[in-house]
Amino acid sequence: MSKKLPPRARCAVTGAGDGFGRAVALELGARGARVLVSDIDEARAKETAELLGKRGVESHAMRVDVSDPDAVGAMAERMDELWGGADVLVNNAGIAVVGEFAKIPLEKWKLQIDINLNGVIYGCHHFVPRLQKAGGGYILNVASSAGLLSAPMMSPYNVTKAGVVALSETLYAELAPSKIHVTALCPTFFRTNIHTRKHAFGGGSDKATDKLVTESKWSAEEIAKHAIDGLLSNTLYVIPQLDGKVMWHTKRALGQRFYRGLGYLIQSGLLEKARTSGR
Repeated sequence: MSKKLPPRARCAVTGAGDGFGRAVALELGARGARVLVSDIDEARAKETAELLGKRGVESHAMRVDVSDPDAVGAMAERMDELWGGADVLVNNAGIAVVGEFAKIPLEKWKLQIDINLNGVIYGCHHFVPRLQKAGGGYILNVASSAGLLSAPMMSPYNVTKAGVVALSETLYAELAPSKIHVTALCPTFFRTNIHTRKHAFGGGSDKATDKLVTESKWSAEEIAKHAIDGLLSNTLYVIPQLDGKVMWHTKRALGQRFYRGLGYLIQSGLLEKARTSGR
């Protein structure tokens, strides 16, 4: 049985024009929430809002570039105008910059950090005071198992997602007295469309990533349900898939030896074989 949000919860979701953000918006709507759908592509945001409307969900669409702190602030103000505040913030908007460290341009690092990390910081900055004023609420930060495991050939993505995990850990404790629940969602690969907008720079990171995403057994809708259930249960780390849980516990148990093993796999070529075969 699905866990319950506050009645007619007021929710803001970034990057909700399609993919996982849309799945989260629809999941929130199915639980009786009102949803502000934001995306850098306003047309896609409107498509999601229309889907919600057809299901009887009160929703609004808004163009928001999460790399712009003023735009995120305007989203928070729009929540005030629409519903007098917010109950739930979902920081979902993100891109993927992957590949060999030496080949990744600095401008791509900046792009990755501006969207994946700063966007989450801006969201929390503008919404935390509102949630405190409301007497509590929920923040779902969409991180990744990449933020827990730091796999090779993904340095910009890993760094930003690790930052999202660290921010979530900090706020989980800091905001507990304010009755604000904070969750870091850390999935491995699932079927969404982030791979269609990735920036890849060698290292076998392009086709291998596509294969892992498109052939995953997990859908965006399944991950969204786990995410909201975890958020409502005040779970800090939501790691839906078994492979993510096993790898995280293995890393914690082995420490440096975990990365020594990854280094061996790269040197031997075994990691590349596994990536290209999809195993």
